Amino acid sequence: MKGQNWHKFPLLFSLYIAQSIPMSFFSTVVPVIMRQENYSLESIGLLQLVKLPWILKFLWAPVIDSKTHNSRQLRRWIIVSEIFYAIVIFGIGWLDLGTSFQLIVILMVIAFTASATQDIATDAFAILILKKNERSLGNSMQSAGSFVGSLMGTGVLLIAYYYFGWQVLLWLLASFVLFALIPLPFYHRKNPVEKPEVKTITPAAIKGFFARKGMHKRVLLLVFYYSGIIGTLAMLKPYMVDLGYTVKEIGFMSGIFGTSIAAAMAFVGGFIQKKIGRRKALYLFASINLITALWFVAISHGTPALAALYLGIGLLWGGYGLSTVVIYTTSMDMVRPGHEGTDFTVQIVITHLSGLIFAVVSGKIGDLLGYTGLFTIEAAFCAIALLTVFYVLNKNQHYAST
Repeated sequence: MKGQNWHKFPLLFSLYIAQSIPMSFFSTVVPVIMRQENYSLESIGLLQLVKLPWILKFLWAPVIDSKTHNSRQLRRWIIVSEIFYAIVIFGIGWLDLGTSFQLIVILMVIAFTASATQDIATDAFAILILKKNERSLGNSMQSAGSFVGSLMGTGVLLIAYYYFGWQVLLWLLASFVLFALIPLPFYHRKNPVEKPEVKTITPAAIKGFFARKGMHKRVLLLVFYYSGIIGTLAMLKPYMVDLGYTVKEIGFMSGIFGTSIAAAMAFVGGFIQKKIGRRKALYLFASINLITALWFVAISHGTPALAALYLGIGLLWGGYGLSTVVIYTTSMDMVRPGHEGTDFTVQIVITHLSGLIFAVVSGKIGDLLGYTGLFTIEAAFCAIALLTVFYVLNKNQHYAST
């Protein structure tokens, strides 16, 4: 990182912290509380539907691409979206979780809509300011920032909820969001990075992304790459509740230890990918996910020892961190000039949508077959993901070797 270029990396790190803290908190605390109140695994899986704005954000991504022409304008979108996001979270803090659950869910959807908008602008901003040879490290910062946000949202804030309760916690959450934005107003360039001039982008332009040669293989990779670990991630905390662990123990083991491993591996993953190239990284990280799934199958036959469970959590979150880096980096490589926000968003939405489906279905499978059955099916999906990598990369020049 030479001279003037180093500052973009901590900037991206802080932006992805800002958007990930509340989402990770809402998707963690509520499921744990629901399981303690004896909600079914299927119901907990269905709660993932509050993330729908992140699935539908491709609908308004073309608007952001059309209304922004350089990195400075994208920065404004990021700031406005995130301030609104924080205000909604602050408002949720005034509501009681027990008596206003439906209203809280509605406000969560609104908050996630603002967060999704910020994410579109941030991704386009990152693509503009990162050179191609900086993308591996840039996406390490992006992924590591997301996992540090998850660390705070699923670990630190879950434990804080145990001690301070709902209202104080939501106010802390809104404060964290605003605090993470501090570096952005100080990011100045004499000449902002300009986007290539394109015609007005409409949702119909999304078809152009899929019309390119070989994109059907790209879609297959996006759908299946996470498939073998996402269900295990969705059911990990309910699994730990059923094993007899407390909220505080779960907050530390999964929220702090697990996401710390993910953040560390996301950071390391960028260097690994830069060293061995995108293609080998796709093979390597998919193989690690398969090993992880098989480990959970092994330990689910009975009550696992604490050390075995810790190892499983480390493998699971570590594999997720590595996978995120390679998927995000290759997604940046696939965007069309001038369509940065739209093309990147479309690809990541595919991963979110497939992840949402696998998470919801995992609850149903867990109820029907138990945890061993669920983990066995997840292992099968990991094997399918690895086979998909072989199919996609065969004679495919879209994936850079470095």
